[in-house]
This record gives sequence, structure tokens and C-alpha cells, in this order.
Amino acid sequence: MTTNNPTNSVTVLGLGLMGRALAGALRRDGHATTVWNRTAAKADDLVAEGATLAASIRDAVSANTLIIACVSDYEALRDLLDPVGDLLDGRVLVNLTSGTSAEARETATWAAGHGAAYLDGAIMAVPAAIGTAEAVLLHSGPREAFDQHEPVLRSLGTTTHLGEDHGLSSLYDVAVLGLMWSILNGFLQGAALLGAAGVPASAFTELAKVSATTVAGWLPAYAEQIDQGAYPAFDSTIDTHLGAMAHLVDESEALGVSAELPAFIKALGERAVAAGRGGDGYAGLIDQFRKPSEVGA
Repeated sequence: MTTNNPTNSVTVLGLGLMGRALAGALRRDGHATTVWNRTAAKADDLVAEGATLAASIRDAVSANTLIIACVSDYEALRDLLDPVGDLLDGRVLVNLTSGTSAEARETATWAAGHGAAYLDGAIMAVPAAIGTAEAVLLHSGPREAFDQHEPVLRSLGTTTHLGEDHGLSSLYDVAVLGLMWSILNGFLQGAALLGAAGVPASAFTELAKVSATTVAGWLPAYAEQIDQGAYPAFDSTIDTHLGAMAHLVDESEALGVSAELPAFIKALGERAVAAGRGGDGYAGLIDQFRKPSEVGA
């Protein structure tokens, strides 16, 4: 198969739900798209829309200069491409597979060993949002490679280049996941508490949304404090927060609702107070998050 060099042509490896969404968005935006998957039948709808199904992984890689991969994990990516590593020289590999920052950096070294420019990426969207502005895609790695292929990558959603460090996309990804789970777990805790009094979760939803929006508005000031290393208490001190944390634990236990999450939050507050941070604002808890976890703690 002859290599397509135009900057609007691309190969997509992996056609799970997200991979098919990526390939579909690229094709709909007018990019010549070659696709490959171990189960070829997953490409049927894409081929009907004008995509080209490569007969082999070798044909898929050799078809285009830009290769976008979305597979199960980093090990699967390397297992897939190792047999055709001789074809990677001079190509740009964009990996949208989820993993850790260490895996991203290791894969960048592996790709460089095959002569490929490597961009690690993270997708902040569900498959249905791909191709819209709601889909946020993060990229890290060589800026030159990103700039060269940004018009194609932009077809997938709102794209951002975070920096040359290949691990940044994965770090941002897990940071956002931690934020997401914290918000959702807080909502579930509240719904469980109210449910013990016969209040349906739906009755809590609007207040929860307003509260989440209010808290989100505090983040820029918190970020400034963290970056400056100073934590003035604009509203409440950690000492004051600790009292309210105790109320949450007590209420959970009294109602027969799990107190594990509130107890952990309270433990963080207690550690901060023990470290002399009781008079600081809540952002002073950052020191507790910066410490490595104690095994068995």
C-alpha cells in the first residue's frame, strides 16, 4: 500500500466504541481515513461511510504518515506495533490509549527507538461527543508534531497541547478522574444520608448542582494560594472545617450510612491541624495530599 503524505490523511488503529467514534469524526470532517482492527467487521459502518479498511496492520501503518491509536492499554499498543516497527520511521504516532505518565514516557522512548515522533493523548469525552466542541482532547509531546497535524486532531474535538513532557496528558487525565470521582462520591454520600430520611436523590440534585458550581468558583483562588504556598483563611479555617467534618461522620454513623469517606476527610483535617495548619484556609490541606500514603494506614 502506498503511503499518503497529505496532512489531511490518517490511519486509525483500534475500533472499539471510542476508536470507531474517532474514525467516524475524521471521515465526516473530510479526512482520508484508513482503519484497522483485529475484528475487521467492526469497520463495516466506517467503510460504508467512505473509510478504507486496511487488510493488515502493516498496510494500515504504511498507508499514512499520521497514525492514531486507541487500544486497550500501552502494552497492547506496543505488542501491536512491534512487528511493524520498521515502518514507523518518519511517522507521527498519536496514542489516545489511557494509562499512566510513566507508561507514556516509556512508550515515547520506544517510539523514538523506531524513528517515530510520539504524541501521547487523553480523551475527556464519551464516544458520542467526539467530533464536537464538547470533546476535550489533551496532547503532550513534541510541539512540532502537534502543530503539523493539529488540523486533523481538531476534527476530534477541542484540542490542547500541554507541553513537551509526554507524561502530562496522562497526569491531567488522572487528575480530572480524581476530581470526577470526588464530586460523584460526595453526591452519593449526600444521597445516602438524605435517603435515610426518605428523601429521594432527585430532590437533592438541584441543590447539589448549585453547590458544585459554587465550589468550582473557589478553585482559581485556591490554585493561587497553592502556587504561592500561602493559605489565608478567607472564610473558614481548617479548625472550623474539622468541626463540620465531625458532624458529617456523626450523622452518617447515626443514620447507619457508611462513614468511611467522611472519616477519611476528617482524618486529613486532623493531620493538617496536628501539623500546625489549623489556622490556615482549606487549601492548606494540599500538604496532606503531597505526602506518600502510609502502607496499611
